[in-house]
Amino acid sequence: MKGVILAGGLGTRLYPLTHVTNKHLLPIYDKPMIFYPIQTLVKAGITEVLLVTSGPHVGHFLGVLKNGKELGLKHLEYAYQEKPDGGIADALSLAESFADGNSVTVILGDNTTDADISEDVRNFKEGALIFLKKVDDPKRFGVAVFDEKDPGKVIAIEEKPQSPKSNMAVTGLYMYDSRVFGFINNIKPSDRGELEITDVNNAYVKEGKLRWAELKGYWSDAGTFNSLAEANNYWANKGGK
Repeated sequence: MKGVILAGGLGTRLYPLTHVTNKHLLPIYDKPMIFYPIQTLVKAGITEVLLVTSGPHVGHFLGVLKNGKELGLKHLEYAYQEKPDGGIADALSLAESFADGNSVTVILGDNTTDADISEDVRNFKEGALIFLKKVDDPKRFGVAVFDEKDPGKVIAIEEKPQSPKSNMAVTGLYMYDSRVFGFINNIKPSDRGELEITDVNNAYVKEGKLRWAELKGYWSDAGTFNSLAEANNYWANKGGK
């Protein structure tokens, strides 16, 4: 299993902070935000990682992460997303050659969690596995729609719905088999002009190959001023571990 961290975008919701550097390099307590998704992957036994980034501050990552050895990585590659507003699926498409036919664990660069997904990584065989978390503001996220007759079955993912059908948000942590890149190639840009990861997840749903698990422990996406402050408070109280 290889890992892919998606750390692109312009971080406009965090202006003026992101005039200074990439959002994913902003501090969360005692370390840059990007350290947290790396720690999640390393703790799960994933030490070959591709970092996809974009925007005017891409060079800052090299100075911070170097070759990844100090963070427990055996191999770290970088890829550049030419359209920072191209969407999550567009960014993930850049990992096809890196994946080289292997399954991938994908995590968004602004995700901070203390969850241990190592067992999920070991047991993953095919299809897609998405991690869900109960949230108070599901309108901000992709949201799972469950089968009324089978409440444990996801029948669709809705992207930032005005009237969410559940409060179980897609956290930005996914596992995919190698077919994910074929699905990306077949989706079209949304009304926002992005290649949506929600459309990729729904392609797996249609094939009956999407599973879900609840993400245990703390999780925050740290993509707004409020969630950034919340994440800082949590990790400060925990001592950064």
